[in-house]
Amino acid sequence: MPLKARIMRAPDFWSPGHNSPLATLLAPFGCLYGAVTHLRATRAARWQAPVPVICVGNAVMGGAGKTQVCIDLVKQFSKRGTSVHVLSRGYGGSIASPVRVDPAIHSAHDVGDEALVLARHAPCWVGADRTATAKAATAAGAALLIMDDGYQNPALARDVNLLVIDADYGFGNGHVFPAGPLRETAQSAFARADAALIIGEAGPGLPALPTILPHFDARIRPAPNAPDLADKKVIAFAGIGRPEKFFRTLREAGAEIVQAIPFADHHPYAEPEIAALLQTASDGKCLLVTTEKDHQRLPSPARDRVIAYPVYLTWQDASALESFLIQKTGLN
Repeated sequence: MPLKARIMRAPDFWSPGHNSPLATLLAPFGCLYGAVTHLRATRAARWQAPVPVICVGNAVMGGAGKTQVCIDLVKQFSKRGTSVHVLSRGYGGSIASPVRVDPAIHSAHDVGDEALVLARHAPCWVGADRTATAKAATAAGAALLIMDDGYQNPALARDVNLLVIDADYGFGNGHVFPAGPLRETAQSAFARADAALIIGEAGPGLPALPTILPHFDARIRPAPNAPDLADKKVIAFAGIGRPEKFFRTLREAGAEIVQAIPFADHHPYAEPEIAALLQTASDGKCLLVTTEKDHQRLPSPARDRVIAYPVYLTWQDASALESFLIQKTGLN
């Protein structure tokens, strides 16, 4: 029997191409939500860091590929000798005061899953107050701050605003929450963007970009250290913004997916759930595979029995993006 996961998912009418009467009914609430977000996002920043700040954000609720972008930027600048630190809200974590993430002592319950993944690549700081975490990072020697999310948060001045867009899902039905997935109107989001980063193959939800807005295209690929899953029977599960993207990556890598099980974004896995998944995989003589983020949220006794499948970004023109960022940040 296929294992059924209890998930909270975005309403179907939020998806691209849907013209639901419900979206029309909720549109006035979306106008109010969007106006409040716009007013907040366009307030003057409370603090200007003494080092360049790059914000990696998005306009919709749910995943767009921000974590992979942050990791890629860390690699780009680190190879130039720049001391890069990452700022994360630590979504799903319990620690509110600024702290540098230490994977040896912190768990996803403490700092969130994204911060643990980011901390493998650069010093990563979490905290509810973006200004406080930025001050802690600069005091610790950061020469460049990369802010994961926070596109609508005006607390910290930024030198570069990067708007990450999932090329397939795009802006969904184009409406603002609760009528659609947007946190603010497309016009408002584009107005603050220095560039758009388009991740994946273009689909029906990809919005028309302003002609004057630079954009850079990338694809999600298996990382060089990803295990070979070609022709392997796999049970895949994921609790990320759009689990189907992960399942598609595995299929493109040649995996034979017996079951693809979506969970809610940032789902906190309980031991009975993972035990059931492991038993299902064992019964079917399958490998049990999940994302790097999900792997951080597994009960520790089960981690050695579940494969974390890493991915990374390949840019259509990586040198153009690098030149753009160097010019914007003033770093050599």
